[in-house]
Amino acid sequence: MKLKINLEFKKCIGHSTLLYGETNTNKTIQTSRFVQFLMESQKIPPIEITILDFAPNLTIFKNLKIGGKIRDFYQNSTKCRNISFRGKIIPPRLNSRNKTALYQNAYENYKKTSKLLNLFNENPTSVLIINDISIYLHIGSIVLLLTAINNSPTFFGNSYYGSSIKRDFANLFSRREKRRVENLIKGVEKSYFTG
Repeated sequence: MKLKINLEFKKCIGHSTLLYGETNTNKTIQTSRFVQFLMESQKIPPIEITILDFAPNLTIFKNLKIGGKIRDFYQNSTKCRNISFRGKIIPPRLNSRNKTALYQNAYENYKKTSKLLNLFNENPTSVLIINDISIYLHIGSIVLLLTAINNSPTFFGNSYYGSSIKRDFANLFSRREKRRVENLIKGVEKSYFTG
């Protein structure tokens, strides 16, 4: 599926920008292209670009591609300041069989992602890129996230905001996720729905 909007990357520099939408709407691809634009067209030193990649590894669920890292789409992003964690992100709805496991998985993700946000806030850079923000927002505080976003003159990130990832025991979890993404949309300067 193609992105339904035309992004002018140059107009995103110096602003906070969020892409949000369904799976398979090229959010991570566009985010990786923004990193490429910064490095190749704008010649921003990679050390000034921090990447926090909260996405699970790329998987297929009901014929939809879910997850995927920025480096999967732009290999040179590994030259940037990537703050990472040990282990993997667990897609909470996909890898849980009940509500208890759902929240346990979300909490494990929260511990990893909140640590990265705190590390970034201790030493911010002029550019912050976050892939798959909703992974953090399942449990995490929007205050910590907005602090990180406001610590960088340029922020560019993406978040899942849809209904294609469903589980019967996760209805409340999914509604809460949507509300938190809606609060994030209000906290950034530019937001684009990808479909």
